[in-house]
Amino acid sequence: MRHAMVEYQLAARGIRDERVLEAMRGVPRHLFVSSGYERAAYDDMPLPIGAGQTISQPYIVALMTAMLEPGPHDRVLEIGAGSGYQAAVLSLLCERVVTVERLPEVAEGARANLARIGAANVEVHVGDGTQGWPALAPYAGIIVTAAAPFVPEPLLAQLADNGRLVAPVGGRDIQELVRIRRQGDRLVHESGGPVRFVPLIGEHGW
Repeated sequence: MRHAMVEYQLAARGIRDERVLEAMRGVPRHLFVSSGYERAAYDDMPLPIGAGQTISQPYIVALMTAMLEPGPHDRVLEIGAGSGYQAAVLSLLCERVVTVERLPEVAEGARANLARIGAANVEVHVGDGTQGWPALAPYAGIIVTAAAPFVPEPLLAQLADNGRLVAPVGGRDIQELVRIRRQGDRLVHESGGPVRFVPLIGEHGW
């Protein structure tokens, strides 16, 4: 089912980065969904993970990962750990993944899921993700897995030169997936199309 997901939902819809496709093949998504949803884990839909949070549909995870362009020596910051699935995918593509989750019980679940698959290069922190995680900045990549009305300034400040930030930005109901590249003092914006995410809660979010 995992291989069929990659072939028919991702590659067939335009995901071309072979490293991303291989990482999606390598992470058992059924271990990151709530009990009772395992049979739906490889369907192309978001699923609830408790506490009002969701795990994004596989295509969106793959799209955001491809837009991030993670390199094998990169340190990447994720905002919104959720069940840990996005961090697990990134763990196969980056040297180090730092993920920040505002809900302690959700963070604990992510830690358990990541430990279960042996993702030793991921660290999960509890905090206001809109503040980023400045202790380990700068980051070659920053990925935001909840929707904000604008890109939080602390995240832009923690983005390394030549780094990429991917985030859903817009209203509460519909957003635009954007990629921002830092080129010195210049920020270059690109669009990845319309998306729908749960809101990013925090000082620089909703």
